[in-house]
Amino acid sequence: MSERPEGARYREAGVDVATEGLALAGLRRWVEATFRFRPRLGRVLLPIGYFANVLDLGNGVGLAISTDSAGTKVLVAELMDRYDTIAIDCIAMNVNDLICVGAEPIALVDCLSVQASDPAFLEELAKGLYRGAELANISIPGGEIAQVRELVHGVRPDRGFDIVGTAVGVVPTDRIIIGQRVEPGDRVVGVASSGIHSSGLTLARRVLLDRAGLRVDDPLPGGTTSVGEALLEPTAIYVKPVVDLFHAGVDVRSLANITGEGLLNLARIDAPCGFVIEWLPEPPAIFQAIAELGDVPPAEMYTVYNMGVGFCVVVPPHEVERTIATFDRHGFSAWEIGRAVADPERRVTLQPVGLSGVGDEFHPLP
Repeated sequence: MSERPEGARYREAGVDVATEGLALAGLRRWVEATFRFRPRLGRVLLPIGYFANVLDLGNGVGLAISTDSAGTKVLVAELMDRYDTIAIDCIAMNVNDLICVGAEPIALVDCLSVQASDPAFLEELAKGLYRGAELANISIPGGEIAQVRELVHGVRPDRGFDIVGTAVGVVPTDRIIIGQRVEPGDRVVGVASSGIHSSGLTLARRVLLDRAGLRVDDPLPGGTTSVGEALLEPTAIYVKPVVDLFHAGVDVRSLANITGEGLLNLARIDAPCGFVIEWLPEPPAIFQAIAELGDVPPAEMYTVYNMGVGFCVVVPPHEVERTIATFDRHGFSAWEIGRAVADPERRVTLQPVGLSGVGDEFHPLP
């Protein structure tokens, strides 16, 4: 009998996705009730549940909007005492969602809550804002800094902080993409992630730092960097190649930002289709280390993490080559990884690893 303790789970690390979904039901009811306050200019065009929403500005113009943060990745930045990349993650989490509804991101404002307002510390954070804006081709027309010592406590003295952003983009209202035109036989193009991105950091820290006893400056098992460097690697920003697809007239049927819930994000579409993934890249070393050191089963890993595929584009078969070539020009590896199938339950099946899921969780295939 193995003497290894039971494998780590996201829920046991402090993030219970199932309970969160139940808790959001009441919140969502009140939020959706606000839609009636703007019946004309600013009318909400999409139900809650897609990657971003769109407001009707009239004359066929939609304003896409999304808000998100870097999550507990900020704690890794504190442990590393390095703050010049974390804002890239905040920007990425927002703009990568905006493009999923067919929008071109144009701006982001941030809210930075800090334990203490130190000029050198703030300038390091601002470097990440600048770099993220450059990669996403957006402006940052304003923001807010709040000193909230009583609310924010970090792992280093006076270095506690949180960063949240709200991004906007534009999309013609007759070109909003919510997967409504996905058909059986359409192909899934997967795009490489830069690593862990900004999801599942709570489980990663619990496994690598707490359970395995590694330090951020220790070598990552099986990798070429330190543990901290692997965890802090900025989230890839996919805006420029995706906007190029829009401008080139590629028949993009659906887009998915692969964050929490992994490739199950493919199922956030309007069409009665599921997806069969027939090929997957080898997961980067950071995921292999989490799985092995935490004894985390594949179903949990593929539910929590992107596992090397950070973004997906669904196109007809004749558009696959052009789609992959566009990402290649921007320095991203991309592959044809699967296909859409008729399925009103919108099941996602990962054949290479023997998993299938509906909703927010993968399970082993029978």
